[in-house]
Amino acid sequence: ATFGERVKVLRKERGLNKEMAELLGLNVRSYQYYEYNEGYPEVPGLLFLADYFGVSLDYLMGRKDERM
Repeated sequence: ATFGERVKVLRKERGLNKEMAELLGLNVRSYQYYEYNEGYPEVPGLLFLADYFGVSLDYLMGRKDERM
């Protein structure tokens, strides 16, 4: 799975919509780039997402299938 696919699944598991963009301090369109695999957050954003969802960076980036 790609980064965008994983972030989308994790977001939906939490029942979030536009709140996800707000948590990252982004507008909705900027966040949508992530889910559409058109961009990635910078390192602080990646770390925030991994911590927020309780997953490893390897999982988030599609390098491993285990969440931790």
